Amino acid sequence: MSDWKEERVHTIRARQDLPVSFSLDKKEEAFFAAEGQQDYQFAFAVTPYYFSLIGDSPDDPLRAQCIPRKDEFQIKKYEVLDPLWEDPYSPLPRMVHRYPNRVLLLVTDECALYCRHCFRRYFASRRGGVISPGQLRTIVEYLQLHTEVQEVILSGGDPLVLEDTRISALLHILRYEVGRTLVLRLASRIPVVMPQRITPQLVKILSQHSPVFMITQFNHSREITPASRQAISSLVDAGVPVLNQAVLLKGVNDRAETLAELFQGLLEMRVKPYYLFQGDLAAGTSHFRVPLAEGFDIMQKLRGQISGLAMPVYAVDLPGGGGKIPLTEIFLEKLQKGWYCFIGPDGKRYYYPKEAP
Repeated sequence: MSDWKEERVHTIRARQDLPVSFSLDKKEEAFFAAEGQQDYQFAFAVTPYYFSLIGDSPDDPLRAQCIPRKDEFQIKKYEVLDPLWEDPYSPLPRMVHRYPNRVLLLVTDECALYCRHCFRRYFASRRGGVISPGQLRTIVEYLQLHTEVQEVILSGGDPLVLEDTRISALLHILRYEVGRTLVLRLASRIPVVMPQRITPQLVKILSQHSPVFMITQFNHSREITPASRQAISSLVDAGVPVLNQAVLLKGVNDRAETLAELFQGLLEMRVKPYYLFQGDLAAGTSHFRVPLAEGFDIMQKLRGQISGLAMPVYAVDLPGGGGKIPLTEIFLEKLQKGWYCFIGPDGKRYYYPKEAP
């Protein structure tokens, strides 16, 4: 494997960076042909490592996650740039406080690879930089006052694109300057798309600031490679628990057999399948969303194929800022006129489209 910094230098970021031998299909060509002509176009970046895993077919499940298509320009009337309504729950820049006992920090807007199904495309790739010392100081003061907060989730972007010194300083401040022990979660796709980044030095930094949990996103069993196995093993061996949040994606993993293979593979790596997320209503992602009825059917089939230990929670972030709920009958009130009506944790009604084929 190449060094992770070499991966960053040679990351594919434009049509001209793709190998000459790599043939784009019509939908992929149409995306690049429209560059600069759209009101909004999500950035493109894929690491050489992940690119080496994708297949020649446009229907390849890994290729679909990283090579953009013109489908991203088709925006449904109910799709928005900020589907989780994070901005209204941001009392401070780069901090989201939706749930009483935890906050989310948007550490950086940069990722090693921009997943085409990304729900935070309103923020990721905007090149707003990294959380500043002043912003972090204000957040620490907020946490000192809000003693109900017990967990801090570090996300973005991907926090692990930062240098070791920045990561270490950030964790040190959160661990020692707030005045109480916080559970720290690192939300990162780095073990999947650039496992070279999980170096002995980084693992040492994470283990020194325990309790630190790694929350990653494997969406297909082909993403489990010798390199990603090695990265995960080094984390778990050092006492950093790893959990996985997969996204249910049309054409990628929307079959029970595909997910069963993924979840069993994760268990063998000592990674707990944590969540399987229904697609958010992010602008330009409708071609990835699986109808809810199909999602329910897939989960029913999965229960007959894998153990409870391998089963994640099927969940959705309710549109309009309703928060995260498990997709079970207790939250589903009714289906009416093409919309599912869910009762959120706050008792209010939230609607998710049926999106039948």
